[in-house]
Amino acid sequence: MTTTPAPAATTVPRTSGSAVHLAAGVLTGVVALYIALVALGNITDFGTNQQFVRHVLAMDTTFKDDDLMWRAITSRALQDTAYVAIIAWESVAALVLTAGAYLWARRDRDRARRFSAYGLLMLVLLFGAGFIAIGGEWFAMWQSKTWNGLDAATRVLVLSGVALVVNLLPDGRRGDAS
Repeated sequence: MTTTPAPAATTVPRTSGSAVHLAAGVLTGVVALYIALVALGNITDFGTNQQFVRHVLAMDTTFKDDDLMWRAITSRALQDTAYVAIIAWESVAALVLTAGAYLWARRDRDRARRFSAYGLLMLVLLFGAGFIAIGGEWFAMWQSKTWNGLDAATRVLVLSGVALVVNLLPDGRRGDAS
């Protein structure tokens, strides 16, 4: 009786996570560039999106349902304060994401992941909670044919969400549960 040796166990080599890190760094950099350009555009061409925010908050191009119109904010001072707050939030997010991209390039992975996650979560809050939930639903932006930014907000939310997921993928290091 002859015996055949058992096949050698194949092992899957652990990767260093460099592909995940590269993807996270590139995605963080792309989102940082995008939001920096958005903030710069809002600062240098203040009036264009100022009108957008004013119309959304005033709800003046919605169906004007009496059950909803009590939500409208018609004070120019409050509308402009909201717009300046949006620009400030975008600017800070751009700086945080730029720091994250820089840290990815420097291979400071733990701090890069942290900064990137903070910046991306800032955009999830702004575009998801701010523009889609509050603007889209509370101020009924979905009803407006002229001042409806839901498609653009959704694109940024999806891009930020994908970048966040990639940033938080485990990289194969021991004890890396995030």
